[in-house]
Amino acid sequence: MNILVTGGAGFIGSHLVEALLADGHTLTIIDDFNHYYDPQIKWHNVSGFQDKVTLVEGDIRDAILVERTFTKGNFDTVIHLAARAGVRPSIQSPKLYFTTNIDGTFNLLDACRHHEVKDFIFASSSSVYGVNEKVPFAETDALIRTISPYAATKLTGEQICSNYSHLFGIRCMCLRFFTVYGPRQRPDLAISKFTERILAGQQIEQYGDGSTARDYTYVEDIVSGILAALNYRDSRFEIFNLGGSATTTLAELIQLVEEACEKKANIKVVAEQPGDVPRTYADISKAHELLGYSPHTPIAEGVKKYVEWFKNLR
Repeated sequence: MNILVTGGAGFIGSHLVEALLADGHTLTIIDDFNHYYDPQIKWHNVSGFQDKVTLVEGDIRDAILVERTFTKGNFDTVIHLAARAGVRPSIQSPKLYFTTNIDGTFNLLDACRHHEVKDFIFASSSSVYGVNEKVPFAETDALIRTISPYAATKLTGEQICSNYSHLFGIRCMCLRFFTVYGPRQRPDLAISKFTERILAGQQIEQYGDGSTARDYTYVEDIVSGILAALNYRDSRFEIFNLGGSATTTLAELIQLVEEACEKKANIKVVAEQPGDVPRTYADISKAHELLGYSPHTPIAEGVKKYVEWFKNLR
């Protein structure tokens, strides 16, 4: 297929691009290489395949750039990963998140409408579940209370996908990612920060008493879920959880990073952060049944792989 991947220079995007190229697809990437973190990290991500793709450096908020890209591209499918990510930064800069994640998603779907691109995959987030008392989280759960601008933008993106699927016949698959980690992950994420600081003998911050829990999902497992959704043709609109289907507390995560680093952490306990949900836990039975999705990397193994990758960078 001829596929547009937005955010293809990022953490998940670069892994996905490599997998798509290995499967023989023709790819165009849009990425704005913004300064949320060092743009050189993204340029390094694409260095291995930059000559094998069409790379468009630009912002999905730019409707003219999006239109120009679609006019040239003649795409079969769009895989939309580009977004402003992170709960805490969205509280500091909500307008940036709303314009990028909502307006940008609209620009892409409207371009699909006018250029008759009939397949669209949207990267959503477990954050849409908000303060959900029921665990594990299922796609059928009522979503009535998101608690961060980031979560609100992702839930809105799903609704725009639903609109365009119903009104214009675009096949939309919305994939709710649960705390993705692994090589190339953003430097602001917990495993990244803990690894770097523990190895350097620096203090780490533990938010709260360490009891908050996350369903961590290794990046290779996420990519396998995206590829499965790409090939799923049995309905026009679906929402799928893509998680590890297990929970790890913050205290347990720190211990796993310590063991992988073979070094004890110097821990400073600080207040819990606004917008952080107490736990995430994916019910992946729907993705398993319809997509054949089955994550294979337990958190202990994934953390070891990440720490090994990080050490090789130094």
